[in-house]
Amino acid sequence: MRTDGFTAPYQRLTRPLVREDGELRPASWEEALDRAAEGFARNVRRHGPNTFGMLSCARATNEMNYVAQKFTRAVIGTNNVDSCNRTCHAPSVAGLSAAFGSGGGTSSYQEVEDTDLIILWGGNPRFAHPIFFQHVLKGVHNGARLFVVDPRRTSSAAWADRWLGLNVGTDIPLAHAIGREIIHAGLTNDTFISRGTSGFDEYRALVEPWTLAAAEAETGVPAEAIRELAHAYARAERAQLCWTLGITEHHNATDNVRALINLSLLTGHVGRYGSGLNPLRGQNNVQGGGDMGAIPNRLTGFQDILDTEARQRFEAAWGQPIQPRHGMTLTQMFEAMDEGELRALYVIGENPVQSEPETEKTTRRLRSLDHLVVQDIFLTRTAEMADVVLPASASWCESDGTFTNSERRVQLVRKALDPPPGARDDIHILCDLANRLGRDWSYPTAEEVWDELRALSPMHRGMSYQRLAELHGIQWPCYSEDTLEPSYLHARLWEEDPARRGEPAAFGLVGHSPPVDLLDDDYPFRLTTGRRLDDYNTGVQTSGFSSPLRRGELLDISPEDAAALGVRDGETVRVSSRRGSVLVPVSVSRSMRPGLVFMTFHFPDQVDTQLLTLDATDPIAGTAEYKAAAVRIERLADGSATDAAAGAERTGAGAAAPRALPART
Repeated sequence: MRTDGFTAPYQRLTRPLVREDGELRPASWEEALDRAAEGFARNVRRHGPNTFGMLSCARATNEMNYVAQKFTRAVIGTNNVDSCNRTCHAPSVAGLSAAFGSGGGTSSYQEVEDTDLIILWGGNPRFAHPIFFQHVLKGVHNGARLFVVDPRRTSSAAWADRWLGLNVGTDIPLAHAIGREIIHAGLTNDTFISRGTSGFDEYRALVEPWTLAAAEAETGVPAEAIRELAHAYARAERAQLCWTLGITEHHNATDNVRALINLSLLTGHVGRYGSGLNPLRGQNNVQGGGDMGAIPNRLTGFQDILDTEARQRFEAAWGQPIQPRHGMTLTQMFEAMDEGELRALYVIGENPVQSEPETEKTTRRLRSLDHLVVQDIFLTRTAEMADVVLPASASWCESDGTFTNSERRVQLVRKALDPPPGARDDIHILCDLANRLGRDWSYPTAEEVWDELRALSPMHRGMSYQRLAELHGIQWPCYSEDTLEPSYLHARLWEEDPARRGEPAAFGLVGHSPPVDLLDDDYPFRLTTGRRLDDYNTGVQTSGFSSPLRRGELLDISPEDAAALGVRDGETVRVSSRRGSVLVPVSVSRSMRPGLVFMTFHFPDQVDTQLLTLDATDPIAGTAEYKAAAVRIERLADGSATDAAAGAERTGAGAAAPRALPART
């Protein structure tokens, strides 16, 4: 093992690194921290605080995310803070907040076991959310019917009573047709609609054109299957509607989420035990990062940054003013790099070079920065581009703190292992930088950070560390240490007294918008992306381990398309989009429908799938359309290439960036 601080790609960082003459070299902590802080201070002096951005980490603790957003707002003086929530479930937060006023899933995992019907829409939880899928299987064992809505016949669909295989990007027509059928069949919950919702008449007019026949023509789902799902969902006493990235990684993702929420409002499947709406989070603390305020428009506890009273509470606690304006989202930060409006970036535990769409564009934008600091446990491709690399102890077993899962349950974790020598606690690194930038921050324990944030966040106030340990986790909201709230949200909408109901849940009046990347004769296949069970995200945390299940990147393709192209299982093909090309082995799979192909983003050093995707984004949430690229597939000339050649070719606008970077000027 190397001992110069680099080790090897995706092995633990053990020493800080600084860039000198275009190359990273080992440095002392004092030198690295001084350089990081000086770069941030210089940027603020020359260009102002709003040219700084922070990307916080959805795998780190709530406490770290709280301190990261506090650093951004109270030390730098900007609200430009975001996380990979923007890449996956920001549309869920936006859609749920628009309808109900808060952005969390509405139910508990136990309710999935105790329900009568479960819909899994837009994903493969058996692979991407295996812990949650165990609750689904318990629900099925207890008698719940299971419907799976997804373009692929996934391993989750193998357990379903019915699989609805829709065309990519047609979720809204399908949801509208289900809603129309519920209305025409007289299966609406009129009590709930009149008591707890607004906009029903407008919604009824909106969905009227989406007959079963029209929806079948647009979505590819048989009319009879649409009708069956509509009647089953509306007639169920209790029903859970769960969605994943097949809904949220589209250019109209927030509209997709609103279309699904509408179905719960029609039927009253929200605000009651056993009925709910649940976005399934793909990383251990995506929910918590947003809860902590590591997003540009909300303070801790989802308090709006424009709320003067809330902002003043934080200013009093922190002793610093907070800008009364929304900051930039992750997407807006990268766009602002093009115009020189964002010049310094602090990245904690994220790897945008390999997770953002259009790799070449992302790399070019990062190279344009005046100052890039990466704080991580591995030397990622993003860290390789940095001016300063800070080795952290962010591993899940090396820190005290809390995480918040998809059911809004805050869970306490305790440090089990010491980090490698040379790595430092994330919170203490942030404190080191804050002190170099003129603040007087102590080095708090995780519990001290937690007590500070729960004093400022009403929905966390009742969650002391002692109580979290005793109860093995608590779902928010929890307003007092003497009480617990119900496991489900929005029961208020069922109240007879209007004063107790509060604001009604609004139907979302959203229309259909097909994928941006159009299919044509040159690009006739629809590429959709996702996860496999045995790997994780950009492969940083799993690439160093071997498994008989791990075969590297593959292009899943239907038997019909493989036969038409004349390619066999295991043969390497060229896959091209309007942005670039990669070489990848074929996996002929009966889970795929003709015209549809599938790849992951787990093996970017072998096959950089993000060269093919596009950055068309949802205008509300800023999430990119990872799920709907148009591609062509070409058999190589001699037909003899094997997977050893995979990824060897990267062409066009998506050409990979060099690892060794020139010095910035």
